[in-house]
Amino acid sequence: MTDYDVLRVFCAANGGYGNELGVVRDGSTIPDPDERQALAAKLGFSETVFVDDPERGVLDIHTPTLRLPFAGHPCVGTAWLLDVPELVTPAGVVGTRLDGEFTWIEARPEWAPPRTLRQYATAAEVDDLAVPPPGEWIYAWAWEDEAAGRVRARAFPGRDDGIEEDEATGAAALLLTARLGRALNIVQGAGSQILTAPQPEGWVEIGGRVVLER
Repeated sequence: MTDYDVLRVFCAANGGYGNELGVVRDGSTIPDPDERQALAAKLGFSETVFVDDPERGVLDIHTPTLRLPFAGHPCVGTAWLLDVPELVTPAGVVGTRLDGEFTWIEARPEWAPPRTLRQYATAAEVDDLAVPPPGEWIYAWAWEDEAAGRVRARAFPGRDDGIEEDEATGAAALLLTARLGRALNIVQGAGSQILTAPQPEGWVEIGGRVVLER
């Protein structure tokens, strides 16, 4: 069996919640793309990362059904694990930094896959949503406190791969931050926390806590 780490990314202040992430630190053990995809499907995480060069931070990111050029929580988690100044993804070079309990990445909104950002009137409406049928990738959100930039969100990938709801999704938070043009403090899923901040020239920072699960 291939060795891999399991992280939880975008944890709450108490270390709970967060979205699980599988990381194969030595991607050279599985060089074949089809074998990587098969392992990602077998592990069943919303994303699995294969590290092709740990010193340069070269990554290959897979969902259970497809390869992604960029994804938020895999980059945040792998940045924490490797402790490198940048990550190299097919979409582009992702800047990284560690700041106390938070790990931050800097990325561009155009790298994120398309998402439907659907605003609701209240956080309670978001809490009460049922999982929609497969199809559209929906990021449901509402202001908890607009003046303070606090957002309640849930993410429904709309894929037919067993992942009905994503606990924490950096790419969707990236798109929402770009649309609103302001820093956000997002509580997503059961209780995960994602911080974001717009940067010059269209970049966006995404930050969160990371815990090594096993």
